[in-house]
Amino acid sequence: MRIDDQVIDTAYSLHDLTVFLQNAGLADWDELDVAESGLIEWHEGGPEVWER
Repeated sequence: MRIDDQVIDTAYSLHDLTVFLQNAGLADWDELDVAESGLIEWHEGGPEVWER
């Protein structure tokens, strides 16, 4: 995951990303909120595509 040009963490699933965002202050967000958010820019897929 990046914020601006800084790599801050690695998420391996939508759940990982959701937990990270909850810990960052978006405590009321669930996986659907994350998947549908216009604040997140997905590259090479979307919230349903995860590769290790």
